[in-house]
Amino acid sequence: MNLFFEESGDFKAGVVLSQQGEAYQVEMASGKRSKIKSRDVLLQFTTPAPAVLIEQAQAVAQEIELDFLWEVAGEEEFGFAELGAEYFGHPPLPHEAAGLLFKLHAAPIYFYKKGKGRYKAAPQASLQAALAGMEKKRQQALVQAAYVDELKAGRLPESFKPIALQLLFKPDKNSIEYKALDSACRELQTTPQRLMLTTGGIASPKDLHYARFLFEYFPKGSGFPPVQIPAVRDLPLADVQAFSIDDVTTTEIDDALSVVKLADGNWRVGIHIAAPGLGIRRQDALDEIARNRMSTVYMPGEKITMLPDELVNAFTLDEGRNCPALSLYATLDPQDWSVVSTETRAELVPIAANLRHNDLDALVTEEALAADSGDYPHKADIAMLWQWVQELEKGRMTKRESFGLKPEQNNRVDFNFYVENDVVTIARRKRGAPLDKIVAELMIFANSTWGKLMADHGVPGIYRAQGGGSGGWAARMQVRMVTHAAPHQGLGVDQYAWSTSPLRRYTDLVNQWQILACVEHGVTAPLAAPFKPRDADLFAIVSAFDAAYAGYADFQSGMERYWCLRWLTQENARQVDAVVLKDEILRLVDIPLVIRLPGMPQVARGLQVKLDLLRWDEVDLTIEARLLEIPAAQTAPEGEALDDEDEALLEGMERTVESEEAEDAAEQAAEAVVADTEPTPE
Repeated sequence: MNLFFEESGDFKAGVVLSQQGEAYQVEMASGKRSKIKSRDVLLQFTTPAPAVLIEQAQAVAQEIELDFLWEVAGEEEFGFAELGAEYFGHPPLPHEAAGLLFKLHAAPIYFYKKGKGRYKAAPQASLQAALAGMEKKRQQALVQAAYVDELKAGRLPESFKPIALQLLFKPDKNSIEYKALDSACRELQTTPQRLMLTTGGIASPKDLHYARFLFEYFPKGSGFPPVQIPAVRDLPLADVQAFSIDDVTTTEIDDALSVVKLADGNWRVGIHIAAPGLGIRRQDALDEIARNRMSTVYMPGEKITMLPDELVNAFTLDEGRNCPALSLYATLDPQDWSVVSTETRAELVPIAANLRHNDLDALVTEEALAADSGDYPHKADIAMLWQWVQELEKGRMTKRESFGLKPEQNNRVDFNFYVENDVVTIARRKRGAPLDKIVAELMIFANSTWGKLMADHGVPGIYRAQGGGSGGWAARMQVRMVTHAAPHQGLGVDQYAWSTSPLRRYTDLVNQWQILACVEHGVTAPLAAPFKPRDADLFAIVSAFDAAYAGYADFQSGMERYWCLRWLTQENARQVDAVVLKDEILRLVDIPLVIRLPGMPQVARGLQVKLDLLRWDEVDLTIEARLLEIPAAQTAPEGEALDDEDEALLEGMERTVESEEAEDAAEQAAEAVVADTEPTPE
C-alpha cells in the first residue's frame, strides 16, 4: 500500500512498510523513512508507484485552469476529493486527486485553506482585489528590473533624482527605488553611496559627506525663516577706538579690543564682545533658532551659522560702526602689569578697524615687537597688549603648575584651510604667534573674569571645568560643562565661562544674558536673571550643547580629512614626509592628515620618515601608504616636536584651530595637553 500525505507543509508520497495503530512507517523514493500519523494521510493507493504519482499529479496540476476551478468550487467549504468529482466529472483517480490538491494549495488567493485537504473559494471581491494586487506587484517588478538595468548601465533613473539623498540616508525600504538600488549594488558588488556617485545622483564625495551631516542635524534644511531684527535700547557711546583681529574669512566678528592711556599713567584695556543678548530674549523666536542649532558649524570653505545673516550683520563688530557690545575694562598698572580694577558695561563701541591675520602675521612677530619695527595699524596698542598678555600667560602657567600640571608647550603647528572653487589651500601657522596669543589671553581673561562676576552675584552660568573630578587621572582631567564656578586646571584659571562668542555659541549667549543681569541689577541679579539658580532648563542646555558641539566637531574633523585627501590629489602627492606620533600612527608634515601604517617598525616618537602614498578614498576617507625610508638618526623638525596634544589626535580629537575664535586655540591646546599629561611630582 502507498500513501499520499502532508508533512511540514509539503505533499509527499511513499510506500507503507508497517502500521502500528494510528501510525505508519513509510519509505520515500529517496530511501528516507518517516513515521506518518493517519490524520496526515490524504490518499491511500496501490498504483502507480509513489514517485510516478507525484510526477503525474504535477502534470495534472499544470493543466487545471484556476478561474474555472474557482467557479466550480462554489461558495461552501469543500474537501479536495469532493471538488475533484465535480471538476473531473468522475471520482478522481489518485494522481488526479493529488494534482487537484497541488493546484488548490498553490493558489491561496483563490482558495483559503480550512484544514487537512479542505478549502473554501475566496469571495469574488477579495479575489479581484488580490488579483489586482498581484498585477500591481508584477508591474512594479518590471519597473524595478528596468531601474536595476539603468543603474547597472551607469544611468540614474529619472524618478531617483528628487529622492537620491533620501535613498541614501533615510530610505523607505519598501519602495521599488530602494529595492532596485539595493539589488543593483549587490549585483555590482558596490555600495549605494558609490553607485550614486557613479550615476550622478550625488555630484561629489564632498556633497555626500555634507548631505549626510545635514540629514542628521538639519533634516529640515539649514536655511532660516524670515526674522525681524530686534531693537536695542539706547546705550552710551564708549570713548574708545576699538579694533578686532581675525582671519580673512571671518564674518561673525565677536570680539574687539581697545587701549587707552589714563591721566594717572595707568592703562585701560577694553575687551568688547558683540552683544546679541541685548536684542534676543529668552524663549523668543530668535532664541528658539539659536537654541535649536547651539553653535555655528564650521567646515573648510563653508559654515552654517547659528544665527541668521541679518541678525549677525546687525550685531557683528564691523569697522566704521558704533556696535552694541558688552565691554570688560581692565585698568592696569604698567609697573608690573597688575590689574588694578575691572568694570563691565553695556554700550555702543566705535569699531575703528577689522585687522586680519593674513595681512599682519608676517609683520607682527616677537622679534618685530621687541625691536619696535614695522608699520601697521594700531601698532602701539598691539605692543602694549603684547606686554600685558605675556604677564597673563605667566600667571596662568604658575596657576597651572600649582594644580600639579606641566607647563603648556607652544611648539605645535596649526593649519588653516581655505577653499575656493573646490581648490584647497592648507596654510601652516605656528601656534603662539603674537596676534594669536593676544586675542587668546584676553578672551581667557574675559571668560574667567565674567565667570567670577556671575559666581560673586550668585547667578548660575555655563562653565567649562577641568580637574577635580572622580575616577582615574583621565576621568578627573576630562573637560566638562557645569553650571557653577569650578577651576579649569588646564588653562590655569579658577573659573572659566564661555562668554566671548555669543554670535556663534549658544552657551555664550546664555552667559551674556546672565552677565547683563549682574551688571544691570547688582545684588538682585539672581531674581532678575533669565536663568535662576538650579534652573533645570540650564542643565538641559548644557546636555544639548555637549551633544551638538561634539557632533559638529566630528563633522568638521571629517571634512578637514576630506580636504586633506583632496589636497593630495590636487598636488599629485605621492612621496611625502610624516612624523611618527606613536607606534604605527603618523601625521604628514605638510598637512594635518593622520595615517595608520600597520606593520610600522618600532621607531622613536617625533622621527620624520618618508612615505609612499599608494591610494586614498574620498568616500571612505581612508588612505593606504607604505614606508619608504627611516633615517638612521634624526630629531623632530623645528615646529614639529611632539607634545602631549598629539596623543589627543590618536583619540580622534584632532581639530584645526578655528580662525574665528582665537581663544579656542589656547583652550583646546590646554585641554588636549592636560588630557595626556601626568601631574608633576610634589
